[in-house]
Amino acid sequence: MSFSLHGIGVSKGIAIGKVYVIDHDVVEVSEFSLSKQSLEDEVSRFKEALEIARQQLSRIRDNIPKNAPGDVAAFIDTHLLMLEDSSLSQVPIQIIYEKQCNAEWALKLQCDALVQIFDRMDDPYLSSRKQDVEHVVARVLRILRGYTELPAASMGELLSGAIVLADDLSPADTVMMQHHGILAFATEFGGTTSHTAILARSLGIPAIVGLHKARTYLQQGDMVIVDGFHGVLLGDPDEFILNYYRTRQREEKRYRAGLAKLKSAPVATADGTPIILHANIEFPEDMVAVKRVGSNGIGLYRTEFLFLHRREPPNEEEHFEAYLRVVNALKGGTITIRTLDLGADKQGADFAKLESHHSDSHMNNPALSLRAIRLCLRNIPEFKAQLRAILRVSAFGNVRMLLPMISSLQELTQVISLIEQVRQELSKDAIKFDPNMSLGLMVEVPAMAVCTDLFLPHVDFLSIGTNDLIQYTLAIDRCDDSVNYLYDPLHPAVLRLIKMSIDASNKVTKPISMCGEMASDSRYVRLLLGLGLRSFSVNPEAYLEVKQIILNSNLAALSKLASKVLKVGTQADINTLMQQINTQVVA
Repeated sequence: MSFSLHGIGVSKGIAIGKVYVIDHDVVEVSEFSLSKQSLEDEVSRFKEALEIARQQLSRIRDNIPKNAPGDVAAFIDTHLLMLEDSSLSQVPIQIIYEKQCNAEWALKLQCDALVQIFDRMDDPYLSSRKQDVEHVVARVLRILRGYTELPAASMGELLSGAIVLADDLSPADTVMMQHHGILAFATEFGGTTSHTAILARSLGIPAIVGLHKARTYLQQGDMVIVDGFHGVLLGDPDEFILNYYRTRQREEKRYRAGLAKLKSAPVATADGTPIILHANIEFPEDMVAVKRVGSNGIGLYRTEFLFLHRREPPNEEEHFEAYLRVVNALKGGTITIRTLDLGADKQGADFAKLESHHSDSHMNNPALSLRAIRLCLRNIPEFKAQLRAILRVSAFGNVRMLLPMISSLQELTQVISLIEQVRQELSKDAIKFDPNMSLGLMVEVPAMAVCTDLFLPHVDFLSIGTNDLIQYTLAIDRCDDSVNYLYDPLHPAVLRLIKMSIDASNKVTKPISMCGEMASDSRYVRLLLGLGLRSFSVNPEAYLEVKQIILNSNLAALSKLASKVLKVGTQADINTLMQQINTQVVA
């Protein structure tokens, strides 16, 4: 009998096939006391396991197809770098000596300590990086316990044409399985911002995560359907359901082929209003995906990757080289570089130096504590290194600087003063930069949205970050499973703050964009157009779909409907109006 399991769709698409269940047996780790005479041998055993793990990951990286998106290799490189980081390569050795224990137990203790650090992070993308630590540690533990990998030929036979079901998958697992021709995957754990989810989207693999206890209901070889659009896995489908989803597969294939044809089309509404549509990126390697969809600008370049998985903050040259790669790849388009957006809760190996002044501080709520611009203003030398690099790279392209989480004019004044200091230093050293480089602010704190008109005289543009704006406006932690169901982009308060910011910017003719997830969600594009937004920055995988919606939208009709949405309070009324907005027929 047919049945359905519901999770989170993290990569769109439909796949029909038989299940291949992967049981990543939990490596049971026990503590063993060792004699002092055997400690050197135990350390050697640990180092050998690290080297084997490096070899395994290097083989996977070497087998990545040359035409694969650049971030595929970047994620494997991240795991390789983690094996080199002292937090995993040296600290367990110290624990072996100090506790006279076995390597497995030492590695587990260090892994638990690192995971606790990541669990305290308020940012879902960064918090989910704990999964990378767990994946790398699990690989080393399996080697220490003597588990062996299947030969590549055997894996190919097992995985080709299969739908993989597992507790969780590492980026290395995902790359290897895609190489062997899997149709889709579903995992019992994981989230939308995990590296595995991001990779699935980059590789075009339909995927669902969060299917708790799915392996209780499914066995090896069962026929299933993965619906990555709705996060649904259908087990034992009958012929009627199979035919329905086969039809949807064909329609989706035609739809994607049609989207690809829009790559070179100008971005404008059906009634002729030009719209700016740029892309968001996390890594320089993401430029491969940006080029693939035809974007000519970067509306949000997140720079946090430079600070992850390392003991020392990046120096000025590391910043400069990373930014220059993107400037050179874009060849003339606008690039908006956001300064560091991390929190004081992100202590430990990755942020040891950056947090040296206040690592003992206790925060009841990290989301409201020392983070983003607040953190940068407490660490001026590190912040100036980034400011110098952004200014320097502005000499090579159309670069803009974006400041996160500004909530007071005092903060903005401090940053502007620092930028002026850096300009004077660069001029004194005869280092080129664009003296007219644009400066912008993120609208992500309600105080900023309410007082947009007070901030605008001091900056050149604004960019709305809906992820935090929604969280702070509705007083919910979007990482907390017990309350994140309240996270609602269509809440009247959120929509009114967005409208206030757009109107204030338009009044003084200063550009305002939206770079948050709401801009990438096809359900909200027309509403945002109706609210007056004329500039979007979206994830590359959503770019062409958002473009198509813009091309098929009529602003005059949308403005009237959007005004009505702002005046209703019940979810039912909002849903009715949203249905009218999204079913608008262009004459």
